[in-house]
Amino acid sequence: MAPDPPPPEDLPVACRDAMIEYTKHVMSLGDLLFELLSEALGLKSETLKSMDCLKSLLMICNYYPPCPQPDLTMGISQHSDNSFLTILLQDNIGGLQILHQDSWVDVSPIPGALVINMGDFLQLITNDKFVSANHRVPANREGPRVSIASFFSSSALPNSTLYGPMKELVSEENPPKYKDITIKEYTEGYFEKGLDGTSYLSNIRI
Repeated sequence: MAPDPPPPEDLPVACRDAMIEYTKHVMSLGDLLFELLSEALGLKSETLKSMDCLKSLLMICNYYPPCPQPDLTMGISQHSDNSFLTILLQDNIGGLQILHQDSWVDVSPIPGALVINMGDFLQLITNDKFVSANHRVPANREGPRVSIASFFSSSALPNSTLYGPMKELVSEENPPKYKDITIKEYTEGYFEKGLDGTSYLSNIRI
C-alpha cells in the first residue's frame, strides 16, 4: 500500500475505499510509533524513520471461515514477523495468541484497539533492545474471523542497505548480537525456512 499504492481498480470493490483511507491512518500512526520507539531507545525521534523503517507498508487481509474441527488444523502457525513493526486490527472474534514465558496467552480483542507487534528487523537493528513477538492464530469454531495486518517492511522493494545492530546501541559491554544482512536476504531465508516456530534471527546470530 506504500510508497506506491496499487491502482484502485486492483483492490476489491467491497473494501477499496476503506483500505485506501485506513492506509493513511496507519502510516500516520506508524510515523508516531517510530518516533516514540526511537526516543525510548534514547535516540533522536527521527532515527528509526531515517533508516527507512516507515518506507514501505504491506497490508494482508485474512479471512478465516469457522472450522468444525479446530483441533486438527491451525489458522496461522507459530512465527514472528519479518517486519520492523506490525499493526493488527482484529475483529470481535479474536484468536491471536502470543508466546509469553513458554505459555500461549490469548490477546482478547478490545473494541477500538489495535495490536502492535515488534518485528524481526526491529529486534535485529536494536540488538535485542526490542524483541520480536512470537505469535500464532489457532483455528476456531466461531467465525468467520477477519483480521487486517499492516507490516512496516521494505522486503517487497529493492533495497541493498545492510541492516545490523545500530552503532548507537552497541559497546564493548554490549557487543553486536547479529551479523549485517539485507532485508532481501533475510526475507528470502525467512520464507525458505517457513513458519516452523523458530525465528530466522537465529541464523544470523553471532
